[in-house]
Amino acid sequence: MNEVGDFRMAKYEQIKEHIYQKIESGEWPEYHPVSSENALSTQFKVSRMTARRALQELCDEGLVTRARGSGTFVAPLKSQSALLTIRNIADEIRMRQHRHSAKVVRMEKVPAYPSLATFLHVPIDSEVWHSVIIHYENGQPVQVEDRYVNPRLVPEYGAQDFREHTPHEYLCEVTPLTEASHQIEAVAPNTHLMDWLELREPEPCLQIHRRTWCRDGVVSQATLTHPGSRFRLGGHMTFRATRKQKGE
Repeated sequence: MNEVGDFRMAKYEQIKEHIYQKIESGEWPEYHPVSSENALSTQFKVSRMTARRALQELCDEGLVTRARGSGTFVAPLKSQSALLTIRNIADEIRMRQHRHSAKVVRMEKVPAYPSLATFLHVPIDSEVWHSVIIHYENGQPVQVEDRYVNPRLVPEYGAQDFREHTPHEYLCEVTPLTEASHQIEAVAPNTHLMDWLELREPEPCLQIHRRTWCRDGVVSQATLTHPGSRFRLGGHMTFRATRKQKGE
């Protein structure tokens, strides 16, 4: 696991890794029953609360579904709906009449740990692209983009100059995206994020976990971290008029 995520194998995470591997190996296909809280607490010698946390987080990630009275089952991997419109951060900054720039902190190939292999649909320990890029608005850091990319679909990812164009722009060009899933959470920044975002004091950050697909499979898994004082999340919704509103 990379340092940005500050991965620790706590007991509930051991349970999650166990289930990730069952799904990734194909032993547990879609809709397959997942071990119950009681069974997991016995197997891993933990409380039911710990087992429940692991299952709930997997449910939040869209890997399993839970139904009261029926149990927990492996979910279709593409069952989540996108929560946000995918936008290019460089375009957002330019729309505000500001200047975008970027710094590439890391560009490397790393072995896919089990949960990442599951997300990208690649074999465990196979090499995937990993990049960490800091995006700036008028010289001030506003986003750390920590991204893993499937090299089968994007073999030349590591050869790109992402100071000139963003990964989003490049990926849309070479592998037109067809689907995306998002998860959003508030996090406390670790030392690496504080350094990259130039935070003098710890402050809440908004973290967006984004997975994207093209027609041929999963393209990338990205974690986008924004300092709360420099970022605002918004959107626009359009509702269909009801019969009463239409005067019918």
